[in-house]
Amino acid sequence: MAELKILESDIVENFILGSGSGGQKVNRTASCVQLRHEPSGVELRCQKTRSQAQNRFFARRDLCEKVAEQVEGEKSARQQKNEKIRRQKRRRSRRQRDRMLDDKKKQSVKKQARRSVDPNRD
Repeated sequence: MAELKILESDIVENFILGSGSGGQKVNRTASCVQLRHEPSGVELRCQKTRSQAQNRFFARRDLCEKVAEQVEGEKSARQQKNEKIRRQKRRRSRRQRDRMLDDKKKQSVKKQARRSVDPNRD
């Protein structure tokens, strides 16, 4: 936080009720941490664990990453990883599919040409 010049006084911290998996205990306690960094306008919520203290730590770490992304202007490793996964899951276009099938057919023809000729086969 010191490297990015993020001051504790610039952070607004709220604790809100959690949700999701974890049972009734998570739904009753305010273990979800919401942070807002006033100068940059970055806002995030963190509910990775049931512990409020651990969530505070994780939220500050995530906040530093987000502010660093804004400051550097480059894509972070996390963003690059997410984009790679998104590209991998994306459906192929019709043109890509046709091109892939054509390549497979050409490869098949090559492999058939390499086969030895069986004299008994008609």
